[in-house]
Amino acid sequence: MSIPYLARPEQQQQLEWLNGSTFTVLLDAAATGGQLTVGRFDAPKGEAPPFHLHTREDEVFMLIKGTAQLWVGEEELELSEGGIVYLPRNIPHGYRITSDRADLLLVATPAGIENMFRQGGRDLSTPRPDDFKISEEVLAAAADAHGQIIVGPPR
Repeated sequence: MSIPYLARPEQQQQLEWLNGSTFTVLLDAAATGGQLTVGRFDAPKGEAPPFHLHTREDEVFMLIKGTAQLWVGEEELELSEGGIVYLPRNIPHGYRITSDRADLLLVATPAGIENMFRQGGRDLSTPRPDDFKISEEVLAAAADAHGQIIVGPPR
């Protein structure tokens, strides 16, 4: 049984992520007894992860603000503010932010995907090295280590 957990903003880890975006770990495996991960993206226009699938978790994300193009399998959809998507594991998907900025809430179950972001990204509480970059190789290694399969480039 999990115990209740209150995550105050100062306790939430912020990570530099793809194309100038940030990912904030709101709740992780330690906070939820491994049940789920909750995170939030602040993403600029054009931010797009590689087309990928999750082998370990189901994912839900909600577009709190902004707009995005979404690909699920071969289907292409427009996601507008307030839209929510359920992505079962093993379904290839990706998105591209089409508004100037977007605010996305991510929920994944079971927990663990936060470690992929931690491995590939950079904790914002640490000094930024001049040469920091999330290369394709770094992203692929982080994805592979945490049950993500990159199936293609960003769309």
